[in-house]
Amino acid sequence: MDRRIEEEKAVVELMIRLYCRKREGNAALCPDCQELLAYARRRLDRCRYGSRKPTCRKCPVHCYQPAMKERIRTVMRWSGPRMMLYHPVAALRHLIREWS
Repeated sequence: MDRRIEEEKAVVELMIRLYCRKREGNAALCPDCQELLAYARRRLDRCRYGSRKPTCRKCPVHCYQPAMKERIRTVMRWSGPRMMLYHPVAALRHLIREWS
């Protein structure tokens, strides 16, 4: 598997876990967040860009179904700013990729 895709999966997982734990107050991933994580992983596995994949915000192909797109958008909007506090290295890498 492509390293770039694996890194994206890791960032998405960190964001979903942070959201579920801090926003929803769950000790472990709830079924809804597990479903969203599994969906995000499947989408990344099928990404047509592979190692050239941009961050989701800059991607020209929106591969999520509308309902899932809204769910991941909610998670990312909440988790994104908090990633610098909880996962600063992952957040910085993600920001650098987005700017380049």
